[in-house]
Amino acid sequence: MSEGLRGVVVCHGRLADALVEAAEQISGVTGALTAVSNTGCDRGALEERVAEAVGAGPAVVFVDLSSGSCLFAVLKRLRSGGMAKVVTGVNLAMLVDFVFHRTLALDEAAARAAIAGGSAIRVP
Repeated sequence: MSEGLRGVVVCHGRLADALVEAAEQISGVTGALTAVSNTGCDRGALEERVAEAVGAGPAVVFVDLSSGSCLFAVLKRLRSGGMAKVVTGVNLAMLVDFVFHRTLALDEAAARAAIAGGSAIRVP
């Protein structure tokens, strides 16, 4: 992985894998994002998967829903660390933007990704 923040994508089912793969194909940047799925595990095991993916940080953790098992596991595991920021409602636009701005400060990278993701939602 090149220098910069780590991105961890935590989702239900195979969604995280698909989003990471698509972001890598579009951006050409590999190794910046790690996919974590809740498939086949309870909340404790999911918390362990998240902790392993985030490592010592710093990291931006992208979660699919603003509620539910993935978010609860992320918040419980990362609450005390301070070396990770959480962004909910992950979409492809925010991940692509994130991989090109991983040298920003943690707070700024998370906020920028959230703005990019929100700006991508439109009714054409």
